[in-house]
Amino acid sequence: MVLFHDIEQQFLSGTLSNTLRLLNMISNLLADCPRHLSAELSEILVKTDAVRIERIVSAGHVSPDGFWYDQQENEWVAVLSGEARLRFDDDPHPLHLKPGDWITIPAGRKHRVEWTTPEEPTVWLAVFFSSDE
Repeated sequence: MVLFHDIEQQFLSGTLSNTLRLLNMISNLLADCPRHLSAELSEILVKTDAVRIERIVSAGHVSPDGFWYDQQENEWVAVLSGEARLRFDDDPHPLHLKPGDWITIPAGRKHRVEWTTPEEPTVWLAVFFSSDE
């Protein structure tokens, strides 16, 4: 995500044309998804001081036993293809996410991936951001 302030700074520094060229690139989040991965694939698509957007591809991957994500930033995540089950440490019942489902995970809320479809890639779109405080 390119913020107005970033564009203004790039205009003043003379690098705006490179940013505009990047904004006009077309990519497909569901293209080039490998079916066989030894580890989950995470690609940073956009990163600024305020936000980071990642495409994550899972192929039957789960969080390691006993591991919980405990992030310093909020995460908005959507499943674009495949399916997954997310579990939070304060809830014994996992959430089953299907294509189109999304959830916002507040910073500090421990969670883990319990299951992803092994038959097809599970593609996630994750947006990490800080609180407005």
